[in-house]
Amino acid sequence: MEFIRAHLLISGRVQGVGYRFSTQDMAKLYSLTGWVKNLPDGRVETVLEGDREAVQAMIQWCHKGPPHAQVEEVTVQYEPPQGLKAFEIQRSR
Repeated sequence: MEFIRAHLLISGRVQGVGYRFSTQDMAKLYSLTGWVKNLPDGRVETVLEGDREAVQAMIQWCHKGPPHAQVEEVTVQYEPPQGLKAFEIQRSR
């Protein structure tokens, strides 16, 4: 099992459609840790940590999102894992 971390920026119609809550539900389903939040520019940002296969499956889900989302672009950057312990929804600053 290889432990990885992916940092995603998701753009399109991804705010006000339950994207963060669905992301949290899916991350828990895949046993991933990390966080998700809305950005002021209308994008959603998320960090996923866990088994490589689970993270890759979650990235594929992020390209679709919940039923009312219209995802236009997902950028993925891989980073060193930080050993996060849970998956949470963060508030935008």
